This record gives sequence, structure tokens and C-alpha cells, in this order.
Amino acid sequence: MILASTRTTIADYIETAIYVYIVIIFVYVLLQLLFSVGLRIPYARWTDVLLTFLRDVCEPFLRLFRRFARFGPVDFSPIFAIIVLELINTVVVRGIIHG
Repeated sequence: MILASTRTTIADYIETAIYVYIVIIFVYVLLQLLFSVGLRIPYARWTDVLLTFLRDVCEPFLRLFRRFARFGPVDFSPIFAIIVLELINTVVVRGIIHG
């Protein structure tokens, strides 16, 4: 009984962490798209901290996919990264709950 409850709690935690990371990737990609069309956020300390945080959190993971997910000027690495995160979420969470 306690083991099942602990496994469910761990699975919920992992699932939530993966979804939060996916949202962070979406925000990072959205900001990069806005910057690419010429929109610039006025400089403020909080925006610099936010952009630095997003870059530091997202770039190492996205860099893994950039080797094979770049086709000319179009970068598909966020799409591949999110698909991999969803696959990990499905396999790990179901493996923990039903394991």
C-alpha cells in the first residue's frame, strides 16, 4: 500500500517536472521567434535575468538535437526535444506506476 502510494507520488512528480520543462521550452522558442522578427524587449534587469535563465536551462538540452534537427535556416530541435520528453514521460511514468 505504501509502496504504491510512493510510486504514484514519484510518477506525478516526474510528470509535472517534464511538463514544466516543456512549457519553459515553449516560452524560450516563442521569445526567440519574437526576437527573430525584430521585436526587442526594452532592457531591464528582470528581462535580462529571465532571458539568461531560459537560455541556460533550454540550450544544453536543445543542443543535443541541433546536430541532426537543422534543415537550412529552420531549426526543428525544439520539436524533437519535446517529442523525446513526451516519450520519456510516457515510458517512465507508466513504468513507475505499473512497474
